[in-house]
Amino acid sequence: MAELKFESDEIIVSKTDTHGKITYGNELFLKLAGYSEKDILHAPHNIIRHPDMPKIIFKLLWDYLKAGKEIYAYVVNQSKNGDHYWVFANVTPSYDTSGNVVGYYSVRRRPTEKALNIIKPLYKQLLNAEKTGGMSASEKMVNELLEKNGGRYDKFILSF
Repeated sequence: MAELKFESDEIIVSKTDTHGKITYGNELFLKLAGYSEKDILHAPHNIIRHPDMPKIIFKLLWDYLKAGKEIYAYVVNQSKNGDHYWVFANVTPSYDTSGNVVGYYSVRRRPTEKALNIIKPLYKQLLNAEKTGGMSASEKMVNELLEKNGGRYDKFILSF
């Protein structure tokens, strides 16, 4: 299948409820995902999850969000027709006027080639670790990587 690209000045936006069900997707999101608005609204956001995406990255994402923190992550998504596209995502909790989390807001940009040259082989290693040793093996790999690079995921992921 083909790798889809979008322009560096274009932004993909989507919003979900607290259960990860899509409540909004901008035109670029719909185009790259290959779904109509009718088909994707209220569907789980993982409808676009690519099978080559390490599960540990989504565990990190949800751990950060549940703690009320924003997170940045490189993600490969899969379109309805099987094509794929890479994004650099910034996901943040959305709050109501009382301070309660009511959903999540994701803004995604095109990642740089420099970043993808680092992330693609790393994700292959994480995926292989998950296939052979489960989530605990990939989590161990992430923790060891972070220890070597300052100990913080956000600092590491923003360094390239």
